[in-house]
This record gives sequence, structure tokens and C-alpha cells, in this order.
Amino acid sequence: MEATLLILAAGMASRYGSMKQMEGFGPSGETIMEYSIYDAIRAGFTKVVFIIRKDFAENFRSVFEPKLNGKIKIGYVYQELTAFTEGFTIPADRTKPWGTAHAVLCAMNEVKEPFAVINADDFYGRDAFQRAYNFLANDCSPKQFSIIGYNLMKTLSDHGTVNRGVCEVDSAGNLTGIAERLNISFKDGRVVCDDSLEPKELSTSTSVSMNFWCFHPSIFPYTQHLFKEFLTSSIAVPKSEFFIPIVADQFIKEGGVINVIPTTSQWFGVTYKEDAPAVKNSLDALIESGEYPTALWN
Repeated sequence: MEATLLILAAGMASRYGSMKQMEGFGPSGETIMEYSIYDAIRAGFTKVVFIIRKDFAENFRSVFEPKLNGKIKIGYVYQELTAFTEGFTIPADRTKPWGTAHAVLCAMNEVKEPFAVINADDFYGRDAFQRAYNFLANDCSPKQFSIIGYNLMKTLSDHGTVNRGVCEVDSAGNLTGIAERLNISFKDGRVVCDDSLEPKELSTSTSVSMNFWCFHPSIFPYTQHLFKEFLTSSIAVPKSEFFIPIVADQFIKEGGVINVIPTTSQWFGVTYKEDAPAVKNSLDALIESGEYPTALWN
């Protein structure tokens, strides 16, 4: 079955500058994103679409096309401030992108099949991609989406607190909401949150969102409608953002279902610069165990 992996990479330019500065964590210089693409290919995904900024598209293509050509279909989408803003005047001082849901919306003309959405700089693991593909192939519909739920304990950092979107799940295993919890850490055998919300202590079995979603293409016109509502109310707010959970929350309120699909995968990413050696060590261990080859694209 045709399924697309949509990778949110438009923010990479500000973090990395030129593509030469993209950090390679794999033994052959692979970025974290390449492991996601590799896992997606072996799970069954047939296309990868990168959401990037036009001003570094040429460098981006020069890095990834030689590696991926012949292995998976490739598409590109540019997230620009003017996209889907017809009828609105963008404030002159607005420079911040409109957010992750707007990034997804920008792929409307490129993606026509069920698709998954991930961040470019998070490692999600093979099991997560297999579960996502299975959902897209068998259960995805205009009324049923999903999110891959990670065990909170597998997303913490040894080098400081983290912020996580805590999944609120009903008895049927469906999402009812996502609560953004701040300053989460593991102390003295307990998971604690240093923020203004309750409870202050979270269960070690808590499921969290790492922005790995599975959607039917009907999400595009739905998101477009909500984006117009967002612009109407928030276009003048300089730092306002239109996030995927905003769309998901409204979808649920209107009767849609979002399954929370648990994964056994270990998530990792570079929340702090001190996390980088641990990310490299984690990849080295997976390669040593035979999960990945030493050179992904040979």
C-alpha cells in the first residue's frame, strides 16, 4: 500500500545554518533523520516528503538525493509565511513560521495518500515505524487517525529537565487530549513536573507525544479550514503558532477518533548539547546489535 513519510525539517536551517553543519551521529556520518527514513523504507513506506525552507533547498537536495535515489520516492515542500494566507495581510514584523500544523498543510498538493508525520531531529525506532505503517495500511480513515505513544521514561534526558506532551487516554486507548507538561525530571525514583499544573508526579507508565502522527489525506482541507480560523483570531500576535495538537483536539471534539498506539521503541534526540555523545552511543549500540548496518545506504 502507498504510504508517505512527511518530515518536518523547515526549522533545520536556523539550527544548522548550511547543510555542512548538520551533525552526523552514525559511523558513516548519517544524521538522525536518515535512520528514520531507513526504518520507514523497511516498514513499507513508499515515499518521503521533506518540508524545508526554500533558501536551503539546493544544499539539502545535494546531501540527500544521492543517498535516497532509487530507494524511495522523494518530494519537497516549502513552508513559507504566505502559504494558505490568501485574504489576510501578514504583519510586517512577522518572521516566525506559523507552526507544525501549517507545515503539514503546506504538503496538501504533494501528499495524496495516508501519511505519517515526524520531526527531522528525533530518533523514533523501528518498532514505531512498523506500527505506524500497519495503522496507515489497515485502519486509517477520514474519521480515524493515530499518534504513536512513547513511554515517558524512554524520553527523559540525563542532562536536565524536558517538556513533554502528555497523552490523555480513555479506556478504549484513544486520545482525549494532550497536556503540555514542563520541567519533567526523574528524581529519587519519581517522575516530577515543576510547572503550574497537577498532578506534580506522573506515572512511569505515562504515554507522551513525540510528534509522530498518522493521518488520512482528508486532514488537509480540515486543517485549511482551521488555519483560516487561527489567522482570523491570532494573525496579529507575533509569536502565535498553529500546532498539530490544535487540529487534533478539534478533530476529537467533532467526533473523530485518534488511536494512541504504544511503541516499544526508545526515543532519543539532542535536547541539550550534552545529549549528543549519548545519542551517538545509542546508535553505536543498535549497530553493534545488528539493528542497523554500519553504512545505511551502501
